[in-house]
Amino acid sequence: MSMNLIAFLLSSVLISNPLISSMQSYSYCNEYNLVEDNTKEFNWYYQLDKNTKTVSPPKECPFLTNHKIAFVGNNTKKEIFLTFDEGYEKGYTGKILDILKDNNVPAAFFVTRPYIEDNPDLIKRMESEGHLVCNHSSHHPSMAKITDKNKFEEEFKEVEEEYTRVTGKNMPKFFRPPMGKFSDLSLKYTEDLGYTSVFWSFAYKDWLIDNQPSKEEGKKKILEKAHNGEIMLLHAVSSTNTSILDEVLKELKSTGYTFKSLNDLNKE
Repeated sequence: MSMNLIAFLLSSVLISNPLISSMQSYSYCNEYNLVEDNTKEFNWYYQLDKNTKTVSPPKECPFLTNHKIAFVGNNTKKEIFLTFDEGYEKGYTGKILDILKDNNVPAAFFVTRPYIEDNPDLIKRMESEGHLVCNHSSHHPSMAKITDKNKFEEEFKEVEEEYTRVTGKNMPKFFRPPMGKFSDLSLKYTEDLGYTSVFWSFAYKDWLIDNQPSKEEGKKKILEKAHNGEIMLLHAVSSTNTSILDEVLKELKSTGYTFKSLNDLNKE
């Protein structure tokens, strides 16, 4: 690839396509540096511009342009992609599904193998009510720490097999890296398995079950940070999220937002 083409790819002002690949524009890296160690672990983070409400990914990771990832949708459309991470069940998912059904809102649930084993009825309900049940790894490790390709693939296949055993269907090809940890190599391995790595453009500290944010704090964070194309990450173990979800969904809809499935990312 010529340096002129690289400069073009890195100089675009906006992302128009939510799936970033090696030949799509990427606006947040000032210079292109090849990663010498493709196993180096990075933590996902994002920056939301308060004025433009556009989202930037980690600037130290130019290799993101080489992989099939999603962290935000089309930033010209008032659309939100709602996602939940499910490592274990705290008793709130049934209520969350009730709220989603009442509001006609689709969601994606990223689940581990033990979660499927322990909660087959919830998995069946998610699937039957039109939600996506997606891969969150078998054992919830840092995928960047697994450099052996066979062991890496096992983390995916064990979840796929359990999902198929419970539902009789194939698992959608969306993957959320546990804890948001990744490397150049882990993203490549993920893509080799046919998956899109799904990060996020909104999250907040909602996963500590013994230190939950207040309802007012949770609502304020979610509503104030709403933005076009948002991929929202919530944790289903949160009592606060469960309590405020109905009100939050209704308020976001009242301001013009619509909720989309991750499957719609490919249609943007």
